Amino acid sequence: MSAAEVELNAEELKGIRDTGLDDATLHASLSETWKTPDGLYGWLATVDHKRIAQRYVVTAFLFLILAGISALVMRLQLASPEAGRVGPDLYNQLFTMHGTTMMFLFAVPMMEGFAIYLVPLMIGSRNVAFPRLNAFSYWVYVSGGLMIWVAFAFNTGADAGWFSYVPLAGPEYGTGKRPDFWAQMVTYTEVSALAVAVEVIATVFKQRAPGMTLDRMPIYVWSALVMAFIILFAMPAVMVSSTMLILDRLVGTQFFNPASGGDVLLWQHLFWFFGHPEVYIIFIPATGFVSAILPAFVRRPVFGYLGIVLSLIGIGLLSFGLWVHHMFATGLPQLGESFFTASSMMIAIPSGIQIFCWIATIWGGRPILATPLLFVLGFIVTFVIGGLTGVMVASVPLDLQVHDTYFVVAHLHYVLVGGAVFPLLGAVYYWFPKITGRMLCERLGKWNFWLVFIGFNATFFPMHILGLQGMPRRVYTYPLESGWGGTNLFVSLCSLVLTAGFGVLFHNVVLSLRRGRLAGDNPWGASTLEWATASPPPSYNFPRIPVVDHREPLWKDAEVLPVAEGLRIDAREVIAGTVADAVPQIRQPSADNSIWPFLAAIAVGVAFLASIYTPWAVVWGSLPVAVTFIGWFWPKAIPEDEE
Repeated sequence: MSAAEVELNAEELKGIRDTGLDDATLHASLSETWKTPDGLYGWLATVDHKRIAQRYVVTAFLFLILAGISALVMRLQLASPEAGRVGPDLYNQLFTMHGTTMMFLFAVPMMEGFAIYLVPLMIGSRNVAFPRLNAFSYWVYVSGGLMIWVAFAFNTGADAGWFSYVPLAGPEYGTGKRPDFWAQMVTYTEVSALAVAVEVIATVFKQRAPGMTLDRMPIYVWSALVMAFIILFAMPAVMVSSTMLILDRLVGTQFFNPASGGDVLLWQHLFWFFGHPEVYIIFIPATGFVSAILPAFVRRPVFGYLGIVLSLIGIGLLSFGLWVHHMFATGLPQLGESFFTASSMMIAIPSGIQIFCWIATIWGGRPILATPLLFVLGFIVTFVIGGLTGVMVASVPLDLQVHDTYFVVAHLHYVLVGGAVFPLLGAVYYWFPKITGRMLCERLGKWNFWLVFIGFNATFFPMHILGLQGMPRRVYTYPLESGWGGTNLFVSLCSLVLTAGFGVLFHNVVLSLRRGRLAGDNPWGASTLEWATASPPPSYNFPRIPVVDHREPLWKDAEVLPVAEGLRIDAREVIAGTVADAVPQIRQPSADNSIWPFLAAIAVGVAFLASIYTPWAVVWGSLPVAVTFIGWFWPKAIPEDEE
């Protein structure tokens, strides 16, 4: 039956379920029901989690390129002492834009994008919960990122660091609109992140395939769930603090002004209460990538499933007890410093458990050194180095010696790039065949790995030495007599090798999209549900919802996967079940395509942007925001509104 015939017979198909239908009829009917319309309207109105997730990933990579270019310009300036290629004002904007982009516009949205794509497929569902909220979150995210980079292009880029400390960013010293753009961009992106967190939590808890109990859930889904909970509890702190900052600057409140009873350290407490958990918002899903990739390339289930899951939860809880170790130099009571030193060191325990489990998995398996596994091995090496220096700076005496030096720059890059970007690149190679239907070139993949691995370590390891020699961070130049010139030149040259590694990745992606080998449904012989459907997956993900009775469902039922029936074929429906055991409870309508999330994001964006220039924009801007939300939720007599 063709799509046109399905459309003609729509009235006859009304209310019909998938029970007993042949595969061709089922495919044609579901394709029509779950399709995204062609043209600009369809592009703006789609709520397909896979399309939105791909936009997240592509947009985040574009922001990575911008952040990488700003880093290269900084390395060009620092390649020699007393250089004048970049002035201090532009340098301040560059390092602020680099850090802000990497943390707010690349790392977190990238992890969210992968979660939006993979979680519904891994748990056997047809879409995320709240699909229109998902579309809204993307438009808010991309508009926030564009806003701050357009401001930078007009020499109004943020210049007080990615943490925007007061009083430097306050009304006394933060002149012009630069800190205002930073504060509103943070509010934009955190609204987006909170929306995604709610979607992921609801999707994981309520939309798992029948039989997928919590102890059969893939470890990657556990990691996405923990990430979502950290976002839910950490992001409000930075949203509150950025709102307080902009109120100080635009309305005249005095939250951070000691002369009027405010407190500058309040900013640091609020910011780092969010800022340190953010490291784990990035790191935890990356470890989920590792736990998903390893079994496919060592041909055995991951060792220590329960230990890894408990470690993920433990890291998530402990991440909220570390923020003060960013503030050891502010003169806090020694008893408080001791507590946060202990908690900072304690987080090495669950991290170490995971590493031991991964090593045991490799040890007991038959490793196949394909590109995804190479990136996993590179991750283990670099992250262990970053973890060791993390234990070092958790000690107050050493932290005070290296505070604000290049030692800290080296440490945070080993943790963030080593701990998150290496698994991310492995994930790109691992799931690219599922997303596009084509394989990435393995030869270019190995070039990609070695250039990134060598380039990264040669670039950032010498920064430990520069830091121990006393070179401060966030300086646009340094004196000739310091003796740091040779090491800085070496670092700058090696950063080109690292850049070449990413260039190979992008070349590989473009080449493989056009001429890559066809992948098939499950090219790696993996065990989780996303590999049970076609590559790329159809708009409805699964023709019938799979039933799970094992932690590695595709390895247990390699030939025929049990399925559930009973969903309508003329309306978008998903199965909602119990939280712990995934016992089916109801057929839940899933929202259809809609233009309202896009319009609502535009209205919210204009209100945020205008509020930088007048606080009255919050009042007048609420009117179009209210109109778009009313249009969004107004009943429209379509299947999703039926009782």
